[in-house]
Amino acid sequence: MKLYNLGKVPWEESQLIYHALGYIGQEAISLVSPASPYVCIGCNQDAEQEVDLEYCEKNNIPVFRREVGGGAVYLDGNQLFYQLILRMDNPAVTKNKGLFYKKMLQPVINVYRHIGIEAEYKPINDVIVETRKISGTGAAEIGDCIVFVGNLIVDFDYKTMSRVLRVPDEKFRDKVHKTLRDNLSTIKRELGEEKASLWDEPTLNSLMAREFEKTLGPLSASDRDKELEQKIDELRARMMNDAWLFQRGKKWTKGRDIKIRQGTNLRHKVHKAQGGLIRADIEVVEGRLGRVSLSGDFFCYPAEAIDWLESGLNGIGFDEVETFLDTFYKEKGVETPGITIEDWLKVLAD
Repeated sequence: MKLYNLGKVPWEESQLIYHALGYIGQEAISLVSPASPYVCIGCNQDAEQEVDLEYCEKNNIPVFRREVGGGAVYLDGNQLFYQLILRMDNPAVTKNKGLFYKKMLQPVINVYRHIGIEAEYKPINDVIVETRKISGTGAAEIGDCIVFVGNLIVDFDYKTMSRVLRVPDEKFRDKVHKTLRDNLSTIKRELGEEKASLWDEPTLNSLMAREFEKTLGPLSASDRDKELEQKIDELRARMMNDAWLFQRGKKWTKGRDIKIRQGTNLRHKVHKAQGGLIRADIEVVEGRLGRVSLSGDFFCYPAEAIDWLESGLNGIGFDEVETFLDTFYKEKGVETPGITIEDWLKVLAD
């Protein structure tokens, strides 16, 4: 398997590289970090709801939509990314995504423990120290591959993270900042500045490569070839524009329950499930579901299943939703780790 130990790259390439590897079907591990900060949102999120776009524009912070689920996050060079690309028929890829997460997070846990941080696995896809998260991870099916991505967090800008998110008021923003500090840790916080300085990016990347070799076999240090560069350029043209960024936004006005006319309402519901936050914007027409828009920081496999779900719900009665969801999961083979039918009913039931 190829190893791309790339270090600092232009911010957009820190995302485009693993997408490109997935689409060309090239198994590899990419170790990379962004040369400048940006905000990255999950594939099922609405950029306008999640991010303070005006603040980001004023402060020259780009915003990017990835093809991996999860939530909006502020990323910079103090987060070292590991990006694993495996073909679906690779024996290391288990059908159960929870088991896959556990297996592929073990190398990350081993690195943390090697440098003196007692990290542990927490289902579904977290690495924690005591109660604090210390690695953000996610997976997606891209092309004929499954892509598993995450980071080693050397340091974290809690203030900017709380600032780039869209929140109802400044009091709530302060709460976000405090909650982040209480629940997200870093190598510097755990080891202290002096000890953390011993573990620079090349050293940590070397440890990551060594640990993944134990799980996946030998890695061959490689340079980016022509095929990979061409695919990166192709994806840059597709993913670096407003049409891509806002594809799940601007469908209709958001609200809790807005009457449009007699017999037609718009509803906005939110539910926090084990697997993430679910937002549902539902057009209710004469007591039946009309257009449905689903977003949030959950994971879904395959990614297009959310589009299938939205389409399938259109026109059915509220009393039919549970049966529809049961059939949908069974016939489509959809996986939503930590999101159950009962969770969907929290936002879809009348």
